[in-house]
Amino acid sequence: MRYRKLGRTGLAVSEICLGAMTFGGDGFWKVVGALQQDAVTTLVTGAFDKGVTFIDTADVYSNGLSEQVTGQAIKGVPRDELVIATKVFGRMGAYGGAQTPEAQRRYANSNLWGLSRKHVFDAIDASLKRLDLDYVDLYQVHSFDPAVPLEETLEALDEVVKSGRARYIGLCNHAAWQIMKAVGISERNGLARYESLQMYYSIAGRDLEREVVPLAKDQQLAILPWSPLAGGFLSGKYTRAGAPTEGSRRVSFDFPPVDKEKAYDIIDVMKEIGDARGVSVAQIALSWLLHQKHVTSVIIGAKTEAQLNDNLAATSVELSSDDLKKLDEVSKLKPEYPGWMLERQGGERTAGLS
Repeated sequence: MRYRKLGRTGLAVSEICLGAMTFGGDGFWKVVGALQQDAVTTLVTGAFDKGVTFIDTADVYSNGLSEQVTGQAIKGVPRDELVIATKVFGRMGAYGGAQTPEAQRRYANSNLWGLSRKHVFDAIDASLKRLDLDYVDLYQVHSFDPAVPLEETLEALDEVVKSGRARYIGLCNHAAWQIMKAVGISERNGLARYESLQMYYSIAGRDLEREVVPLAKDQQLAILPWSPLAGGFLSGKYTRAGAPTEGSRRVSFDFPPVDKEKAYDIIDVMKEIGDARGVSVAQIALSWLLHQKHVTSVIIGAKTEAQLNDNLAATSVELSSDDLKKLDEVSKLKPEYPGWMLERQGGERTAGLS
C-alpha cells in the first residue's frame, strides 16, 4: 500500500480508500449493500491490517446507519492512524419513503438538507455524534447547492474547520466552474479551501478528464474517484455473453450511467491483459486508475472479504506502457469543443518544452 498527499495539504492518505456505502442497509440503500456491524468491523479491521487508513462515509448512507456502524468498527483501530471522511447535503430518510405525517413534514422542510449555515452546523454535529468522534479528518459537501450562496457555505465550513470539528474540507460532484468559483472565493476571503474532489471516474467513464482533471492539476486538488468499477459493471461479471441476474447491484440499481457497448470493448481488453497476468478484470480497472498521476486515492466498496482482498490486490498490479496504451486507446474520450480547437491552436506551443 502506498500513501499520497491529499492535494496541497500535509495529510497523507492510503491509495485505496474504503467506502462505507454498503454499510447498514436501511431503506433505499439496501440495493447497494446491507452489511451489519460484525461484517463491517471485519472489513474495516481487515482493510486496516492491509494498510488502508482512509475511510469514507456520508450522513445519508443508510440514513445515518453507515456512520454509526463505521464509528463502532473503528474503535478497535488507533484513531490517530485513520483518516475519516464524511459528507453533508442530502435529505436524511428521503430514500426510505416519506410515509408518515412526520416524515412527510420533514421531507418538505428545506432547512433539513442542503448547504445553508444552519444545515452545515446541524449536520456536522449529528455526524460526529453518530460516528462517536470529536472530529473528522475530511468533511465534504456531497453536491453543489444552487439555493445557497457559495459564500454562506464556505464561511460555515471555515467555522467547522476553525472549531476543530473537521481538519480539511472537500467536495463531491461539482462542475469545473463551480469548483473554481469556490476556490476563488475561499482564497479571496481567507477561508478554508476545498482540498479534494470526490468524483465519478473510471476507465469506462472518463468525462472528468475534459475540464475537472486539468483544473485539479492546476489548483493542486486531490481527486478521489468513486465507483471505480462503474457500479460493478467492470467487476468481471458483465460480458457480451451475459450479465448477472441476481446478486449484483446493477440488477436493481443501474447506476452510474455507462455506455455499455464501449464498456464491453474495454472489458475485452482488460480481460486480455488480466488473463496474461493472472489477475481479475476488476484489478485491471482499479490498477488503471492507480496509474493515473492525478488520482490520489481510489474509493472501493466491498460486501465480502473476498471482494475486499481482490480489490486491494490491485495495488500490486503493475501495468506496462504497452498495457496503458491499449487501455487508453479503447477507453479514450471522443474529441469535443473547445478541447480539439485548443489542441489544434496551442498544442505546438508546448511541444519539446520542459
